[in-house]
Order: sequence, then structure tokens, then C-alpha cells
Amino acid sequence: MEASKKFAWTWEIKEECLEEYVNMHLEPWQEVLEEHSKAGIRNYSIFQNGAQFFYCFECDDVETAFAYIAKSEACNRWNAITSKMVKGSFDFNEAEPIQPLREVFYLE
Repeated sequence: MEASKKFAWTWEIKEECLEEYVNMHLEPWQEVLEEHSKAGIRNYSIFQNGAQFFYCFECDDVETAFAYIAKSEACNRWNAITSKMVKGSFDFNEAEPIQPLREVFYLE
């Protein structure tokens, strides 16, 4: 199977932060959306199942995209808020801030 350019992971949001987290994503900051686009991230979706969130996006060069986002002032301000809401690591400056899920099926 040829690898797709899709990346996915899950995070669990702290119960006391759930409403605020959802609201932030229902009305995201335009500058953060623009930075993700400039980084090469496209077709980005987030799905919710209670306090668990599933994230999926497409990107041709995820390492370059994450490096770009790590240097983005707007994304760092956003992440400073939302990182306190998730259980686990959220820091894009870490070697592995997100543990991608293994893709086992892809229908083009």
C-alpha cells in the first residue's frame, strides 16, 4: 500500500475544559488557520467522542509543517491555552509532540 499523506492522532480533553475546548474550535482564530495552511496542512478535521478527540489532516511534509507551527507566534499563543486542556503532551517543540496513529487502510 502506498502511504497516503494523511496523519491522525487522538487526545483526551480534561472534563473541566471540554466546553471551552470545543468552543475554541467552533470559532478558531483566523491567524491560526492561516498559519496551518502556510505550513502545508490541509483537509484538517477534528471529530469528538465525549472527551476524546480524533484529529486528521493531510500534509506533504509533516516534519516541515510541525517545525513551521512550532515557530508561529499565533500558534504558540493558541497552544499555550489549549495545551492546558489536554491530557498528555501538546508541545510542538518536543521531539514527538503528537504520536501519530498507524494507518492500516487507505481507499483513494
